[in-house]
Amino acid sequence: MPTPTDGSHFVYVLECADGTFYTGYTTDVERRLAEHNAGEGAKYTRGRTPVEVIHTERFDGRPAAMRREHEIKGLSRAGKKRLVRNE
Repeated sequence: MPTPTDGSHFVYVLECADGTFYTGYTTDVERRLAEHNAGEGAKYTRGRTPVEVIHTERFDGRPAAMRREHEIKGLSRAGKKRLVRNE
């Protein structure tokens, strides 16, 4: 799992226990995953735990990561499945 050793920013996709997807942005994927699973993450993931990271993308800067997060959030469920499969 990507770690924040070099100042990178990450976009991640989670699969929730109910089969839905959640997309987010962070500088530390492991910490953020732990927050989601502890019920301290996004409101959407509370009650949908456990969640699992199924996709990550690394970026050198926050603006690029946030743009990509927005793009992924705009994908349909099928589009997100294709994204994950093409890793």
